[in-house]
Amino acid sequence: MADPAIQGSRVAFFGGSFDPPHRGHLAVAHAARAALQLDSVLFAPVGAQPLKPHGSTAGFADRVAMTRLAIANEPAFAVSLVDAPTPTGRPNYTIDTLERLRDELPGGGTLFCLMGADSFHGLRQWHRGAEIPFVAPLIVASRPGQPLTDLASALPPGLSIDPEPALPGAAQPAHVHLRCLTLRNAAGAATPFYLLPGLHIDISASQIRSQIRRQAQAAPGRQPPEHELLPPAVSDYIATHNLYRQS
Repeated sequence: MADPAIQGSRVAFFGGSFDPPHRGHLAVAHAARAALQLDSVLFAPVGAQPLKPHGSTAGFADRVAMTRLAIANEPAFAVSLVDAPTPTGRPNYTIDTLERLRDELPGGGTLFCLMGADSFHGLRQWHRGAEIPFVAPLIVASRPGQPLTDLASALPPGLSIDPEPALPGAAQPAHVHLRCLTLRNAAGAATPFYLLPGLHIDISASQIRSQIRRQAQAAPGRQPPEHELLPPAVSDYIATHNLYRQS
């Protein structure tokens, strides 16, 4: 059965903890959609990340609810439950998720995998990480302190980057800086590789959680004020459900 969140034929999978979803996530999704003329971006809160054995701070249901609130006014964004917790508790591997989504796209559709530079720099550790770009071309967005410079060192073994740029798949809007490169594997297969190097969004979910916790400790019993890095509806949800107030 196809994921009901899929809209159109050019779709980006945007997986993550979203613990909580913040304005940085929205900015990355907007930039990717504009740069590559995406029909939709799927925000997919993950149930269990293999590289985060201690899990997320908020539960899956809360993270899904907050993500729905964060994108409520964005018709091209949708929440996907494709990475929901598995009945067996098995970790959610991105390669499995992407293969499933790719098979559900309409004929001639293209699936992309959108991630921040911090995630890209950990790609070597991902399960079957070298295969991921060939299932869904990567769109990697820069982050402060995570420059998109030494790309080759972050690639899983067996992958290389062509020195010459590839032709972009779509006309670039003037306000978005998009670099279009090519990745190759050991067998010589090629896939596009897209970079969004001009984003300088210094927002961290862990810092937001820490700020909320410090505010709660400084004023016990008082609801934290609206956080400027969060969509107002997400900030309200966190306050109403007393999330992130304890260590």
